Amino acid sequence: MTSTASPKPRLRGEFHTLTVADVTRLCDDAVAITFDVPEDLAASYAFRAGQSLTLRRTIDGRDERRSYSICAPEGEAPRIGVREVPDGVFSTWLVRQVRPGDEIEVGTPTGTFSPDLAASGHHVLIAAGSGITPMLSIAATVLRDPASTVTLLYGNRRTDTVMFADELADLKDRYLDRLELVHVLSREPREAELFTGRLDPAKLDALRPVLGDFSRVDHWWLCGPFELVATAKERLREAGVPADRIHQELFFVDDVPPAPVRHRDAAVEGLTSEVTVVLDGRSTTVTLSRETSLLEGAQRVRPDLPFACKGGVCGTCRARVTDGKVDMRRNFALEAAEVERGFVLTCQSLPVSESLVVDYDA
Repeated sequence: MTSTASPKPRLRGEFHTLTVADVTRLCDDAVAITFDVPEDLAASYAFRAGQSLTLRRTIDGRDERRSYSICAPEGEAPRIGVREVPDGVFSTWLVRQVRPGDEIEVGTPTGTFSPDLAASGHHVLIAAGSGITPMLSIAATVLRDPASTVTLLYGNRRTDTVMFADELADLKDRYLDRLELVHVLSREPREAELFTGRLDPAKLDALRPVLGDFSRVDHWWLCGPFELVATAKERLREAGVPADRIHQELFFVDDVPPAPVRHRDAAVEGLTSEVTVVLDGRSTTVTLSRETSLLEGAQRVRPDLPFACKGGVCGTCRARVTDGKVDMRRNFALEAAEVERGFVLTCQSLPVSESLVVDYDA
């Protein structure tokens, strides 16, 4: 049975101060953090499998935000998985310092990396490293349907770097006949050579028998480093898998780092565009340089504009161009159908036309 896409949830969340209920050590450099949601905010934090939470804090006077995928199944308390990034001021704080009882500003759930639970089907999940976080939520949720099955291919360096090892083992025990779990380790030999090595193109080709008949897979879910996601997507497209059955999410893009924030004076020089931004039903018009992204330029008059990564990965700054043209430099978050309907990532979009209308409420 073929699933159809679910309606797109909103891509920005309102921030509330939540209390940390639990911090669980997953491995040396990763933790799972569970938040206590007050009863009056329960509806606001009701999430769909695979969605994310954006966390916010002020560091040296700067508004810093990071998006982390939810690892809990639908209906449970929001819980995120965090792996420490070298020199990461945000992830290091979460992994090394945050404790139960601490308060953190947390945005309401966002994102479109979610399955349609109205239709049963076979789901294949391919993840590496911290890419397992939304996959755990998706797998645990879809397996509640007795007519759905999951194949999960998970790559890591060594056994001691596997996030959610116990949770995955418990999930396998619970759904022995409907969950196939395959661990692949790149720096630790396994009994079967097939499951040793990096999830590179050659390894993915070798693992095709494990993944089964591609035509019988209803949906493919890819999450991890750019190289893995891009390679897996290319292999699937070459095998004839329709684009609407392939869903991807990136946590970071090694070769395309987020552009640094450039602080400009109020005066705008060079070619400009008159840009009208619509957010929460309120329109604001500002003159922007055509060398500055919509998000960066408009933030000086609309500091409430939603954002997280500023690297074209998370999709938090998604908006629809309803009039005019932009140049979107990179896109790792929007599906082709969304782009065709005029949606862009404002952190990656430069004004092109003399006038422009961008609607965050669309």
